[in-house]
Amino acid sequence: MNDQGMAVSMVYPIVKTLVRKGYDPERFGEFAAFDLALLRDPEARISALELERLMNAAAAYTEDRYFGLSQGQMTDSADMGILGYVMMHSETIAGSLDAYRRFNVILCSGFNIALEEEDQDVVLRLYTQNPAARMSRHCMEDMAGSLYLLMRRFANRPVSLRELRFSHDAPGDVAPYVDFFGIEPQFGCAETCLRIDRAVLDYPILYSDARLRSSFEAIAVETMERLTRGKTMSDSVFQWLMQRLPISFPTLRQTALHFGMSARTLQAKLQEEGASFNGLGASARMELAKSYLSRSEHSVSEIAYLLHYSEPSAFQNAFKKWEGVTPVQFRSGAKEGTKFTIVS
Repeated sequence: MNDQGMAVSMVYPIVKTLVRKGYDPERFGEFAAFDLALLRDPEARISALELERLMNAAAAYTEDRYFGLSQGQMTDSADMGILGYVMMHSETIAGSLDAYRRFNVILCSGFNIALEEEDQDVVLRLYTQNPAARMSRHCMEDMAGSLYLLMRRFANRPVSLRELRFSHDAPGDVAPYVDFFGIEPQFGCAETCLRIDRAVLDYPILYSDARLRSSFEAIAVETMERLTRGKTMSDSVFQWLMQRLPISFPTLRQTALHFGMSARTLQAKLQEEGASFNGLGASARMELAKSYLSRSEHSVSEIAYLLHYSEPSAFQNAFKKWEGVTPVQFRSGAKEGTKFTIVS
């Protein structure tokens, strides 16, 4: 896979941290020479160097020597988008960390985690896939802090660290680290890693929902596939619809506003790529419908509701128009391994 950089959504936690500290994001944007309007495009990517620059700029702007550590302590699963939703609905901490490992490229290419068992311990290593690249202290502390916080929140119980290592040098006072992580880290190490008891991996996640996990995971897979195929306006709109469908079905006007343009401009851009808003909406619904139907968690009526059809019959008619079979027939065929071809 090519290096796709970082999802622009990774700038959101910086903005959120600034707001919580009482700072004006717009003024920070001017200070850091960063156009916050870029955050309106969910498919936009920035380089790892740009994210590090913004993290360092935020630390300088707030005069917070521990900005990355502070940001890690404010992490919410929603900050991580679809990846966060897959993690929070995994069955155990092990499943959540595995989801992070598999789908992290959605957020940032080139950085990931690895788990290695050592006797009764598990070492959670944070690494860059390019050995020549080193993440800044603020970025690394944000990553380590957010992972530690999410494990505690998902399990709804304490998670004791047996060891914490950072590859960067100590910034001075270690008290803020001890207050948050519960132990004093080692600095200047060969790697950044967290060591936990092996039993932590088996902690069940309190609010896990298997049906939601399957739904969000299907979207995560689609996001990864589209990321590797490159960015176009039709891809961006399709992904926006896929992300919003679990919550609502956006109108053309709402989608255009999200991308910072008029409905007419959006339609023109889509037409240039041989696409239409209605067609992309139908495609998004059908992709999710087939994903739902391939499993048995939801009834056809429930799927119609999840896809925001007015009534089950409207969903059944639309599905048959697209696939040439009814949802029930498609589900039966999926169980038997039958391949269906879309009817144009």
